[in-house]
Amino acid sequence: MKATGIVRRIDDLGRVVIPKEIRRTMRIKEGDPMEIFVNPDGEVILQKYSPVGELGDFAVEYAESLSESTNHQALICDRETFIAAAGRGRKEMIGKRVGDLVDRVMNKQEVTLQKTSGSFEICGGSADTYSSFVIAPIVNGGESGGAVLLLSKEEGVVMGETERAMVEMAASFLAKQTQL
Repeated sequence: MKATGIVRRIDDLGRVVIPKEIRRTMRIKEGDPMEIFVNPDGEVILQKYSPVGELGDFAVEYAESLSESTNHQALICDRETFIAAAGRGRKEMIGKRVGDLVDRVMNKQEVTLQKTSGSFEICGGSADTYSSFVIAPIVNGGESGGAVLLLSKEEGVVMGETERAMVEMAASFLAKQTQL
């Protein structure tokens, strides 16, 4: 655990203010759910709650099924990081921060189908070239908690309405499994 040197007092209602700098760095926004952990040493740990992240092994199995059915790389992310991946390059994606493109799709809450090759920032901090991809946000109760992605780097591969429908169905199913 990393010390920040910041000390805050608890108010009469038991609240502690998380400093703006930490909220900005950790991408914590007003209304974000926080999970509270207590360890035997007396430490209290706050962590952003990820209902999609709670799916764990189930999300991995779903990504594997999606990848096997389509022969494309399949990814599932929560609002912050990729939690499940299957297909080529899967190991390098797990735990990486989502890129601006995926973040925009989650914020707009609309499925995005890209049929032309180009360079896109799927992972935070790096843009890769994809021949085609589809991204569907996982939306439950009006809140976007993550996304399902199918990606292809193979030249000439163009995803269409079949892949779009599969990713939308996956996102819809996963949304029903979460409590956002």
